[in-house]
Amino acid sequence: MAVALVAGEGLLPEEIAARLSGRGERVIVYALREQCEALSEYAEAIVPVYKTELASSIKDMASRGIKRVMFAGYVPKTLIFRPEMLDDMARQLVNGLHNRDDHSLLGGIVSAFEKFGFEIVGYLELLSDLLAPMGFVAGREPSRDELDDINYGLDIARVTVPMSFGQSLVVNRKSVVAVEAMEGTDAMILRSGGLCRNGVLVKMIKPGQDSRYDIPVVGPDTLRMMKGAGLTCLAIQAFQTIILSREEFTVMAGEYGIAVTGTDF
Repeated sequence: MAVALVAGEGLLPEEIAARLSGRGERVIVYALREQCEALSEYAEAIVPVYKTELASSIKDMASRGIKRVMFAGYVPKTLIFRPEMLDDMARQLVNGLHNRDDHSLLGGIVSAFEKFGFEIVGYLELLSDLLAPMGFVAGREPSRDELDDINYGLDIARVTVPMSFGQSLVVNRKSVVAVEAMEGTDAMILRSGGLCRNGVLVKMIKPGQDSRYDIPVVGPDTLRMMKGAGLTCLAIQAFQTIILSREEFTVMAGEYGIAVTGTDF
């Protein structure tokens, strides 16, 4: 029986599709992205989703006998401000939410699929070997000043992350430079580089977050953005953060001199 992979941007959907295919699963990709060449190598079929078309996607999945659905990849939350990009079902879902934070939006979409009898499948077990360890991850060990900023950033994150408007923040000399909101991590990193150079990126998961979707992910692109913004250290939540393209990530962290460490939230 096939599994539906609702694929946003980034490398995560490609990694998931490759592993599902590798263990003999039939993968049907519902693409919320334009570039699908890498996905096509592993997918039995690719269904373009030109806008957030919940009704037609659910109908198509049902017609194929699909029972299991995975959600992976970046989808801009700003879509909620573009009603022309939402079908009637999606507009009704958004309008019916009491809050429109990340957790509520994703939870509402998941609930819509579950109401039609689909099982939402997580991917943590599938990618368990890519989870960040505790302590040293790549690059170098954090300096004393960076450790101080990590601890300060964790104190701030324990307040902001549960509020569900972002998973990341940038700290420099015990000062909050930027906090992630609707723009996403990469845009937040870019913004922080325009405010000051140096600093630590802290990325955590919301306590109690549904582990079937929206797991923190880092990869080579994260390090490239950090290098461009002048950030020198990355602190990620151990055993809850996926590191994509691990070999390239490790080499790049060393070349850039970026300290990457796994920590406990």
